[in-house]
Amino acid sequence: MLLSDILNGIDYSCDNFKNTDIVDITYNSKNAGEGKCFFCLSGTVTDGHKFARSAYDGGCRCIFAEHMVELPEDCVQIITDDTRHALAIASANFFGRPCEKLKVVGITGTKGKTTTAHIVKALIEASGEMCGIIGTNGAAYGNASEETKNTTPESYELQRLFRKMVDAGCKYCVIEASSLGLKMHRTDGIQFEVGVFMNLAPDHIGTIEHPTFEDYKNSKKLLFKMCRHAVVNVDDPAYTDMLEGSSADVTSFGLGDADVRAENVELLRSKDILGVSFDCIDGEGRFCIEASMPGYFNVYNVLAAAAVCGVLGFEVKKHKDVFRSFSVAGRFEPVHVSDDFDVIIDFAHNGLSMHNIISTLKAYPHKRIIVLFGAIGEKNQIRRKELGLVAGREADLSILTTEDPGREDPVKIAEEIASYIRQTGGKYMIIRDRREAIVYALSHMQKGDILVLAGKGNETFIKINGGKIPYSEREEVEKYIKSKKN
Repeated sequence: MLLSDILNGIDYSCDNFKNTDIVDITYNSKNAGEGKCFFCLSGTVTDGHKFARSAYDGGCRCIFAEHMVELPEDCVQIITDDTRHALAIASANFFGRPCEKLKVVGITGTKGKTTTAHIVKALIEASGEMCGIIGTNGAAYGNASEETKNTTPESYELQRLFRKMVDAGCKYCVIEASSLGLKMHRTDGIQFEVGVFMNLAPDHIGTIEHPTFEDYKNSKKLLFKMCRHAVVNVDDPAYTDMLEGSSADVTSFGLGDADVRAENVELLRSKDILGVSFDCIDGEGRFCIEASMPGYFNVYNVLAAAAVCGVLGFEVKKHKDVFRSFSVAGRFEPVHVSDDFDVIIDFAHNGLSMHNIISTLKAYPHKRIIVLFGAIGEKNQIRRKELGLVAGREADLSILTTEDPGREDPVKIAEEIASYIRQTGGKYMIIRDRREAIVYALSHMQKGDILVLAGKGNETFIKINGGKIPYSEREEVEKYIKSKKN
């Protein structure tokens, strides 16, 4: 593609313009090569302008920068005010503007993005259309999937994925629009068909991400200036802030006065389901939803997805059975082992997330709540205290085991967590090998128990001794089930 085509829609200046052929775009100097153009991105930790010479030495003869860089004269320097914004527009151009062939749904909020995104995808595909997804659990479309580095990948990666989705036959894509992804212009150039606001609470506040809560909130607001339709949770007062300056049509959801709302909410626990039921009232009328997603908070996730699909023209009532069998890998994921007890796999890996999952499950009839977990090594040691105190106070039994110890001794990590459990008078045991710990837990479950396998979620490895070993929580549970059948 000619450089002039890549520059379409970008404000820039250039003293030595040459309309060269560009074979690819990179923002990592390690991927530099002949025919590629390099973008100097100013990051939270490093400044890409420092790597311009490295990119030149690697073969790049076109550099996008925010100021002139000392380079040989044969290097075309495209100077623009914001190289992150420029990268987003250039990437869209390079991949043939694939978003124009997709209806893109962007979901933002402190909690619920991943679950809601997967529900939207499931409902669209139940309606017979192909839908891609990009978020915390990676990217997927059709039978293809790939891991992503960030919840909202860099703009080049987004556009590359959109191109693949279009080529595979997708007409829809749902993405998790993180506050940092929005702030760092990764979503620039996307005309969202629907933008969704879930909720807002302080998170990601710090020197690397958002310096203040106001910055965090304002970053999320950006989505609603990029979308045709806004779907908002009116039970969260921050929805009015999100809509400030937006020209989008608005559809509301919530438990009170909303376009899509829930009534008669109940918790469900039987041998068939652990979740919620409620009457959903929308433009189609009233219909009952039973969802295999535990906790009252999941009512909002279901309502948001129903509202989105209504805006897109899908009949949610016709596909309500989707909710009964729905789950997201590693996110409050139920795994059926026995009719007598329930097993949940979840990524909970700090005190707050552990408290949330235990308190959610305590609302259901139960005999014991047992949590199996560890803590990561070499950093975030405060989490050990948080996890120990929460589990000790709120769980009936903690089984401490290996998580991602790195180069630390996993038993010492477990003993440190145990020291905090002892302060609460809680019960615990230590089983170093995580596989053995799971087998022990499953074989000692009693009728009415709920077991939470926390910390690993849908990860496929354990970090230990400077490397990674293959590991899957769900596979270990399935091995146990198979062994009992044999």
